[in-house]
Amino acid sequence: MIEDPDASALTVLDAIATTRSIRRYRDEPVPEDVLRDICFAASRAPSGSNRQNFRLIVLTDGPDAAAAKQLIAGAAQSIWAQKRRNDGYESGSGADDTSPKARMARSMDTYIANLPTVPALIFPCLIRHRDPTPTEGASIYPAMQNLLLAARARGHGGVVTMWHMAVEPELTELLEIPEGVFIGATVTLGKPVGRHGPVRRQPLAHFVYDGTWGDSPTWAVDPPGTRHTSAGPSTR
Repeated sequence: MIEDPDASALTVLDAIATTRSIRRYRDEPVPEDVLRDICFAASRAPSGSNRQNFRLIVLTDGPDAAAAKQLIAGAAQSIWAQKRRNDGYESGSGADDTSPKARMARSMDTYIANLPTVPALIFPCLIRHRDPTPTEGASIYPAMQNLLLAARARGHGGVVTMWHMAVEPELTELLEIPEGVFIGATVTLGKPVGRHGPVRRQPLAHFVYDGTWGDSPTWAVDPPGTRHTSAGPSTR
């Protein structure tokens, strides 16, 4: 797996293995041709019964964009402050500035502080054709993954969040979202301050079972050079 390949040389598998959640963005707009390519990739995603019933509200600048970014920033600040307290980000390993927990907290602090000026804010929306069901996300979340992979290919990056849930009525009114449509996520997007690179996850055998639960197949072996994370549960 290549460390930080030129975007033009990416294979699909390399893009998947190196698409990180990007929360720090350069102070520059996302070019329209990049937005076009990213949204085109999202529009190619599958949807239930091929209804193609998702839409993307893209906000970059202007009064509505500024107002939406402020709403999201306020919601995120409140939600993150509570999570910071509840999850003990300032105690235990979080008190060690060099720990992964402390680094994550600093990253989130910076991310939320800069939400009012994030280069692009995207709301993937789903047009419901029936009452809400547990499976309706299958018609919108594949588009979000396509979007992030396309952003990676164009030298940009983003992250999927759910900040909108705290202010959805206000966003619905501001953006004139019709009845029967719901916002599926909040996606922020921009040119990374850092860079993409190999994501760290649990070993492949952690995820794959051979027929019965807990029995990993012998072929479930990571590619050479794969680095793993210590985050997450240790149990299988």
